[in-house]
Amino acid sequence: MPRPLSRTRSRLLLLAAAWTAGRALMLLLLARDGTAPLGVGGVGREVHELYARWYGVLAQGTFPPGDRLWQYPPGAGPLLLSPGLLPGLTYFQAFVALTLATDALVTAALVRAGRRTGGSLTGAALWTAALPLLLHLPLARYDVQVTAFAVLSLLAVARSTRACGAFAALGALVKVWPALALIGLPRGRTTRRAWTSAAVTAGALLLVLAALFREPFGFLRQQGGRGVQIESLGGTALSLARHAGWPGRVRYRYGAMEFTGPHVGTVAAVSLALTAAAFGVLLLWRLRARRWTPATPYDAAFAAVLLFTVTSRVISPQYLVWLLGLAAVCLTSRHTTQRPVAALVVAAAALSSLAYPVLYADVMACTWTGSLLMLARNALLVAAAALSLHRLWTSTTRSARPGAGHPAPGRRRETASTA
Repeated sequence: MPRPLSRTRSRLLLLAAAWTAGRALMLLLLARDGTAPLGVGGVGREVHELYARWYGVLAQGTFPPGDRLWQYPPGAGPLLLSPGLLPGLTYFQAFVALTLATDALVTAALVRAGRRTGGSLTGAALWTAALPLLLHLPLARYDVQVTAFAVLSLLAVARSTRACGAFAALGALVKVWPALALIGLPRGRTTRRAWTSAAVTAGALLLVLAALFREPFGFLRQQGGRGVQIESLGGTALSLARHAGWPGRVRYRYGAMEFTGPHVGTVAAVSLALTAAAFGVLLLWRLRARRWTPATPYDAAFAAVLLFTVTSRVISPQYLVWLLGLAAVCLTSRHTTQRPVAALVVAAAALSSLAYPVLYADVMACTWTGSLLMLARNALLVAAAALSLHRLWTSTTRSARPGAGHPAPGRRRETASTA
């Protein structure tokens, strides 16, 4: 039954007001970056210095040669060049303006999905209200743009599997992880079409980038030396070990604060092994899954990114932007199993803003305050990943009762044409 028009309109107006107020607050915090009580500050420095420097190199037709900080696939190049499309603004101003525009696009897509039959505006509300929990960080990183590719990919599943694959490929060429948006697609024609579209899109864009730029795959040389970042799960274990006498130290390496010292290599190897195990669990889930609802592709992508996040050697605070975007997509559907998981991720986002930038000095110094803060944040993420996988597994692998379940996204037209 459709919602009353006036009630829907009032909700949309409230959502628009909340979005405007929240983003105004984020801009105000960005303007006051580095002042009390925002901790170490320097959140915007990555755009001012690093992105702007890369822009100058990319504008000359080459990816940053030999730059140890350049660790991104070639699709990141056009994205970092995009602020040049806005004349009359500094690079920083144009970058923030495009990030806000992308944020508005994500919100609009979530609203549209929520107004479909069986949809909910809760997803748009979560994105609107929870993103400011990360303070001004989302405006000074390009993770909002990357998240937009994953969000658009998932929301396109029900209407166009080819568009779904294309958006996932575009996102994967910027930061790899949006490829996980395709992991929960129903087996059969839907998956084949989406992956074929993704492969064609990725191949075509790589050919164009290889023709226009030099060193498009130079980023691969910078990945192997990554260590254990202080905000990762392994980093939390090493931070607590410092209080037990472990002699390791924190150093700036590869664009992040990482631990160095005895046994760090072992911790990094364990993290990689856990990531491989997570991939195996997801493959096993696909083999065992029997029931798909309209929300299963959303739930599976959310669970997959959570698993790869908590097992990573690096958990930067902007990773929470990804998780909030995927949680919002899940909540656009009334069939999702991930509502309690979304609540855990929102709580983790709030603690992340305390860890960086507010109390980052404590986190770097491995004080008890910093160590316990990271323990609490990462415990929430581990709980969210475990609960997400459990709810996905139990909802899709159990035997369906006669008449139970819902047709999978993208299969409605196939069923009709087969009939």
